[in-house]
Amino acid sequence: MDRYVLLERSGDDGRIATLVLNRPERRNALIGPMATELADRLEELGSTPEVTVVVLRGAGDAFCSGLDLKEFGAEPQPDWVPTFGQEWRRAHRALFDLPAVVIGALQRAAVNGGAALALGCDFLIAGDESFLQVGEIQQGMAAPMNMAWLRLRHSEALAARVALLGDRLAGPTLVALGLAHQSVPESDVLSSVAELAGRLAAHDATGVHRIKSALRRTGLATSAEEWFARPLEADPLSLGQAVPPVAAVDR
Repeated sequence: MDRYVLLERSGDDGRIATLVLNRPERRNALIGPMATELADRLEELGSTPEVTVVVLRGAGDAFCSGLDLKEFGAEPQPDWVPTFGQEWRRAHRALFDLPAVVIGALQRAAVNGGAALALGCDFLIAGDESFLQVGEIQQGMAAPMNMAWLRLRHSEALAARVALLGDRLAGPTLVALGLAHQSVPESDVLSSVAELAGRLAAHDATGVHRIKSALRRTGLATSAEEWFARPLEADPLSLGQAVPPVAAVDR
């Protein structure tokens, strides 16, 4: 049974699937088993044609605080550490290939690895006081998954503003920059997500899948594997090896 990523179905004929990152005691920080479960569930939903909307949110009051440094640094080293990078990329490849529309519910914080998941959503609804932060630059780290999603959806100038400054970007700022669809009071995030999910789920399933596929493939003649490999190959220090995201420093 899944422990770190919960799957819920709702809506007419189960058209809406909700994935819940389930480590609320650690603000849903990322560990290996969570990356594996997320990849498994996204691949499963990718093969479930009746699902036309996927909601991604965190348990409790936070989206995802990035890598769980405490768990990664545990002694003895957890057996999942060496394979985290490949499982993390598998999750993003599955998110990239998902034929359903993805809505992210940004509550409290989406930091580094959490930001990459939020940026991978087709629609992001954020709390007015919640924030997204691509803060790897503070530790001299690359941000390959964040860069992949930023450059897929946005201009180089916007990607530079987000990744090179590494600032916390609150809900209203995310909307102004085009990174989020809507910013609402904190207490209204989940209800606003549910409203949008219901609206999208009312569309014809075939039409959703056709348009989502066209949006992804128009102007992008490459596979998910090749797209997410590009930021790693472009990093002069990575030698093409996946580097796990790290937790940003609170400022």
